[in-house]
Amino acid sequence: MYPTKQQLDNYAELAVKVGVNVQPGQTVVVMAPVTAADLVRLITLHAYKAGAHNVYVEYNDDQLSKIKYHHAPEEVFSEYPEWRAKAMEEYAEKGAAFIQIYSPDPDLLNSVEPARIATAAKTAATALNKYRSYLMAHHNAWTLISYATPEWASKVFPDESSESAQQKLWERIIDATRIDHDNPVDSWGKHNAKLSEMVTFLNDKRYKQLQYEAPGTSLTIELPEGHVWLGGAKENSRGVWFNPNIPTEEVYTLPSKNGVNGTVRSTKPLNNNGVIIDGFSLTFKDGKVVDFSAEQGAEALQKLLDTDEGARYLGEVALVPHDSPISNSNVIFYNTLFDENASCHLALGQAYPVTIEGGTDMGEQELAKHGVNKSLIHVDFMIGAAELSIDGITQDGRKEAIFRNGNWAF
Repeated sequence: MYPTKQQLDNYAELAVKVGVNVQPGQTVVVMAPVTAADLVRLITLHAYKAGAHNVYVEYNDDQLSKIKYHHAPEEVFSEYPEWRAKAMEEYAEKGAAFIQIYSPDPDLLNSVEPARIATAAKTAATALNKYRSYLMAHHNAWTLISYATPEWASKVFPDESSESAQQKLWERIIDATRIDHDNPVDSWGKHNAKLSEMVTFLNDKRYKQLQYEAPGTSLTIELPEGHVWLGGAKENSRGVWFNPNIPTEEVYTLPSKNGVNGTVRSTKPLNNNGVIIDGFSLTFKDGKVVDFSAEQGAEALQKLLDTDEGARYLGEVALVPHDSPISNSNVIFYNTLFDENASCHLALGQAYPVTIEGGTDMGEQELAKHGVNKSLIHVDFMIGAAELSIDGITQDGRKEAIFRNGNWAF
């Protein structure tokens, strides 16, 4: 059965040493589903071995969430515990590291009124906005990993028994995270070095525009002056290197808020707050989504776009080759952590201040002047496929191939 005890221990060590790179005397906050308790215990052990001062664990239960969405009074979705928001802010202010085990049930809330979900999501995003701003500015080390829960596994492998589905999903997680290697920490060092090479190449190019062409997609994206490409390991404001996503295959930057024009079509389902949105297209004019359609989850997409003014603008553009480990598994994971690392993607909403030169030292007005979008949301959606072509327009107007047939063209 997978994972073996050694592989699970490797996973925990990877989250601690590569994911957040726990420092002596540091507080570690772990957020996880109750089904992942065995992994959480190992993460806690490795965190203390690394010198953590304290490990705070917060469990969540999808079934409790479902009961609440179906039976709680309407007004409760406009409320958020003030004590929790303040606690998360204080942990972030004091330099805590954050590990989240992200394993949502993709169909959990399909039968819930979308307005309830949208209200709850906006309420939480508003309450946690300051805490999330610390993470998006890389003030803290943080990482996302996943755990093969029965509900998620059954969605990914619907024709398998529950036990077999979990087994197959663990096999994919193990492969993508490299925890079956003799030294996963060392393997991740080598992987980060490869991503760093692509980051250096793109930062040297300083493209001023990207042009996308694929079935259902014809899109141009302006890149602001001073944009910064990132990928793999990052350095936080304390000089500590960390990996926000395990796994990761992407390099990314930000678009100019008002410089996106054309239409883009999704290529994988999006699991957003327990509701699947699929087969959707977005049309942009001067950066803003002015029209959209969806084969599934249209109302949920509408609510997402209506979150706030910035929700209809892009905050991220990410490049992932079609010929990459997660993509080559030919599995749709219904989990953005995995699906976004199998596909080129974009993100609606907030841009990372670290993707513009000097961004972490800028105030809101200065960020806006540099074309940095602001929003309560940051939702990645997948647009990559074998048919995707991307061209980069240089500062002197030349067109260069970046992607052909879904893969790097150089």
